[in-house]
Amino acid sequence: MTAMIYAADSVRPVDEFEQDALRIAEALRERGVHPGDRVMLKAGNSAAYVCVLYALMHVGTSIVLVDQQEHVEETRRIALRTGVKATFVDDETPIDHEADPVHLYELLVAAAGRPPVDGMLSFDAWEELPDGLIMWTSGSTGSPKGVVKSGRSFLRNLRRNAEQVGHRPDDVLMPLLPFPHQYGLSMVLIAQLTRCSLVIAPYRRLDRALRMAHDCGVTVIDATPSSYRSILSLATRKPALRAHLAATRMFCVGAAPLDAPLVDSYVQEFGLPLLDSYGSTELGNISFATLDNPVSCGRAMDGIRIRIVDEDGRPAPAGQPGEIEVDTPDALEGQIADDGSIVPAASGPQLTGDLGQLDAEGNLHVLGRKFAVHRMGYTLYPELIERKVAEAGCPTRIVPLPDQLRGSQLVFFVEDEELRDSAHWRERLCALLPAYEQPNRVVVLERFPLNRNGKPDKKQLTRMAAE
Repeated sequence: MTAMIYAADSVRPVDEFEQDALRIAEALRERGVHPGDRVMLKAGNSAAYVCVLYALMHVGTSIVLVDQQEHVEETRRIALRTGVKATFVDDETPIDHEADPVHLYELLVAAAGRPPVDGMLSFDAWEELPDGLIMWTSGSTGSPKGVVKSGRSFLRNLRRNAEQVGHRPDDVLMPLLPFPHQYGLSMVLIAQLTRCSLVIAPYRRLDRALRMAHDCGVTVIDATPSSYRSILSLATRKPALRAHLAATRMFCVGAAPLDAPLVDSYVQEFGLPLLDSYGSTELGNISFATLDNPVSCGRAMDGIRIRIVDEDGRPAPAGQPGEIEVDTPDALEGQIADDGSIVPAASGPQLTGDLGQLDAEGNLHVLGRKFAVHRMGYTLYPELIERKVAEAGCPTRIVPLPDQLRGSQLVFFVEDEELRDSAHWRERLCALLPAYEQPNRVVVLERFPLNRNGKPDKKQLTRMAAE
């Protein structure tokens, strides 16, 4: 079976696609882009994005990935901080034109008509770079920080990933994710490493993505929980869409907490579980549920160790919650300093700031962020409350607000397509929770606002709660 790159406006065999990347690499060198140069790539998902990414890796550049929606001012700060030599954008990207950006289309035109390039596409030079990849993360709060990954550690992590999950050369992967972030980029490069087909689908237009899944014979989908809820809703309203996923053998999920009722719905509707995972920009991909072990976030990949520790740093027994600690050789090299240098990261086991527990079989169950609030004399973890009510069919995000008398007020945002009133949801929530965990206020939303990663946007919810 010939591996293909499927996009909304093109279909190319992988071998031809790689030749295009080699021609673009030649055009980059003619523009003065050399091994070790730092460059910025800021564009939306497209075949051109993937082709230019491969070309930059082939040349051996240090690639600063910036989300297409990042503000112009923040983009300018990132460019100055990292000292990028060139910036590559598409026509939809907000950009400071004083930076003299190069449009991806310019590179495609410069590469067109060139004779075939001898040799094979290779990432060897990129793997040698300690700053092969610089990605930006801020979590739910704080200013962005530049996470530096070596090319070798990033690809090594993806090889572990593909082996554990079971990606195959005959697979057709469709990541419904933004490519400038850890999860989406992982799937683009796993397709290349395993020599399988890749579908570049419009992840914000899931109806179109499902049609592409049918036409291309998609076997593996990767998406966030919110996308899977939308896919389920589409399939419920239009049952004929279920046939579009007939070839799919794995539904993989990550980037945000996964609710048990959603997993049950996929087993009921499609006969397949949602395979959850755990990872981070800083530490890479860490653990995965698999078809033969579809339990929570599964077990840690080979070469990676997970421990659960209590407040004193002592290992917690199986089934006991605590903070997740990860020891991985695939961790970040460091963070970008203001002058563009790399501040080395600490070596050895790293505390993640996430709460979780390991079961007797070594499967990781992620419970949420280790973020405590104090209320009515109790210490509460809002994300544990969210998980508890979600298991009872109440998809909720909680924002705590300071209160001098009680310690905290809790605003519960409930996602409900039917927009049933807050009294309905308050009654259900209060029946599930003890008095000290019950909401001060319930706000019903048709959909949670999402950030660029497809996660519920805690910043926007916090603003809404404060208002």
